[in-house]
Amino acid sequence: MYLKRLIVLAGITVFLIACKEDNSAENYKKEIAEKKQEEKILEFGFDLAKFEFKRDTVRRGDTFGIILERNNIGYPEIFHIAEKAKDTFDIATRLQVGKPYTLLFPKANVKDSIRKPTTFIYQQNLEDYVVIDFKDSIQAYTRTKPITYIERTATGVIENNISETLENKGLSQVLAYKMADDIYAWTIDFRRLQPGDRFKVIYTDKYINDTIYAGVHNVKAAYFEHNGDSLYAFQFETDSLKGIKDYFNENAKNLRRAFLKMPVKFGRLSSRYNLKRRIAYYGYKVRPHKGTDFAAPVGTPIMATANGTVVESTRRGGNGKYVKIRHNATYSTQYLHMSRQAVKKGQFVKQGDIIGYVGMTGNTGGPHVCYRFWKNGKQVDPFREKLPEAEPISDSLKTRYLEYIKPIKERLDNIFFLETESQKIENTITEDNITDIQ
Repeated sequence: MYLKRLIVLAGITVFLIACKEDNSAENYKKEIAEKKQEEKILEFGFDLAKFEFKRDTVRRGDTFGIILERNNIGYPEIFHIAEKAKDTFDIATRLQVGKPYTLLFPKANVKDSIRKPTTFIYQQNLEDYVVIDFKDSIQAYTRTKPITYIERTATGVIENNISETLENKGLSQVLAYKMADDIYAWTIDFRRLQPGDRFKVIYTDKYINDTIYAGVHNVKAAYFEHNGDSLYAFQFETDSLKGIKDYFNENAKNLRRAFLKMPVKFGRLSSRYNLKRRIAYYGYKVRPHKGTDFAAPVGTPIMATANGTVVESTRRGGNGKYVKIRHNATYSTQYLHMSRQAVKKGQFVKQGDIIGYVGMTGNTGGPHVCYRFWKNGKQVDPFREKLPEAEPISDSLKTRYLEYIKPIKERLDNIFFLETESQKIENTITEDNITDIQ
């Protein structure tokens, strides 16, 4: 009998504990649900959890007015919003097809039969966005998402070409473009790299909101062994007002020339400067071609080949849309047949800046940029000119530069080469080389 009582009591105890555990589980689930409701969704400076929101992209034919009208806002109010916002961002003309936007709505209320947005957010690119808030008073402002830069190092040994080497290591091809076009364009022919050539780089990767990878930001320093030569490169700002940065070697010699070889990164030479050119379309009459043509798809960025000031950005006759840049008292360049220009007259541009995009405006049989080169007011063939070197570093900056590169060179020298492709790339990330920009 006593044993039976013990068994019954034990059963009751187990039942009570089980009930208690069930209640705890229910309470735990309830707490999790409440916490989820309290979680914030922070984006564009708003807690999106406090709103209902709608994401979309600008469609062909969309305007700011059409988008708001589609979301139950009438034209008198739309006009009022656009007028108030135009000094910050001209929403009437600057919305681009394919760009994303977000509409914020108040939380749903059963009494509200018609939902109307209170905020319009337009993303110009991955980083920059425009907010037009018309909940109470109308406010318009631009912002940039938080950006983080992470410094890394990489090494590579060439077996066939640099692109393959980078791909095998899981590294961005942008590193190849930067080394070939920005750093060593005038000192190494990357089409003729030899097996056994090797490199080291210190570079920064860019992240938006700590999570979105935005690519290689820049190369801080590089070292390349090619044909037995040791070639150092260090980035250094020579003009803080204009934001001009160049690459110099360990002796402070500038590695670039005053002019890039071509105004497009991805294009082919399709027609050279030729004063005796004959064209079938014109009955094989002599039609001098005073430009150098680079064929590329429509929309390919066109770069300024040297620092200078834009003296023309317009459209005229057979030239179509074009930009002309004065670099100094001796040299000027012109870029024809653009689909659109990206700079205005009077604007200062740096070598490599995007000034427009390849198109087919004016007299042209296909998409290309006609690159024209003036020396002392006369059009010449840039490929036959002995182009000047870039300006050397000033004596006042040279001492500062040599001091600046000392620790960077020491770090570069202490990076060991990884000789085989089976070895993994060593990326260094420390607290000292992570930079946040709000």
